[in-house]
Amino acid sequence: MRFIQHKREAYWFYWVLSPLYDRWVNPMFWTPAMRTAALELARLDGRDLRLLDVGAGTGFSSEGIVEHVDAARVTLLDQSPDQLRRAGRKPALARCTRVLGDAERLPFETDSFDRYVSCGSIEYWPEPQRAIAEAYRVLRPGGIGLVVGPLPPGVPIIRWLAEAWMLFPTEAQYREWLVRAGFEVAATAYVKAPWQGGTGGAPYALAIAGHKPVRGASPIASLPPAEDLGEPLTLAGRVGFAARLALGSVAAAIFLPIGVALNLRARRARRRT
Repeated sequence: MRFIQHKREAYWFYWVLSPLYDRWVNPMFWTPAMRTAALELARLDGRDLRLLDVGAGTGFSSEGIVEHVDAARVTLLDQSPDQLRRAGRKPALARCTRVLGDAERLPFETDSFDRYVSCGSIEYWPEPQRAIAEAYRVLRPGGIGLVVGPLPPGVPIIRWLAEAWMLFPTEAQYREWLVRAGFEVAATAYVKAPWQGGTGGAPYALAIAGHKPVRGASPIASLPPAEDLGEPLTLAGRVGFAARLALGSVAAAIFLPIGVALNLRARRARRRT
């Protein structure tokens, strides 16, 4: 696991980051245009769809979802109460159900949702395969699961910083996780970063959608969890927690200004043209 990919570390990381997320982080890394392009794969073609948004955070992706789906039929799940509180303050999401919970252990019945969407959350999951098996379980037969997440940066030093912070899966890993969980992969699309104007360079993010063919749980639903948040922290565990939180936060603190620099360079280039 990467440093902020552990659940306790991610919880405190977002406790600090939540107030800055919508104003400073999303404009650099997850824009309305990116959200629109990614959500197309979920086929949000009915107001009465029952939809689960996992890792909903402050509700930025959820705001795009409720443009197509009745907010009263949308459930937002996140492990961070600070993020969910901010989502609850947004007028468009006022009628959504908000649930504090774990992507790898969803508190919902099997075969209960028409759509599953998770945007920008997989990079924090300690066990992506387990979480995607849970996505499969809670979907109804014929339902669509959409996962949107980052791809490894092309520049080696940036890739090292990014992967010290959190998970950056390869396209092959995304596809393998969905197929092993039981999904039939229906569509994939690359999502461009705000600073990527042309076709060159490594793709920034991937949107991948899978179709659930039959009722029931995933064929790999019995995977044991790697982390148990109910276990008390020993002294060694506390030291490890503090070290991972510090190192992951330092990596993020270095990585985020790179996003600022790339966005500023792209804006200057657009002004010149």
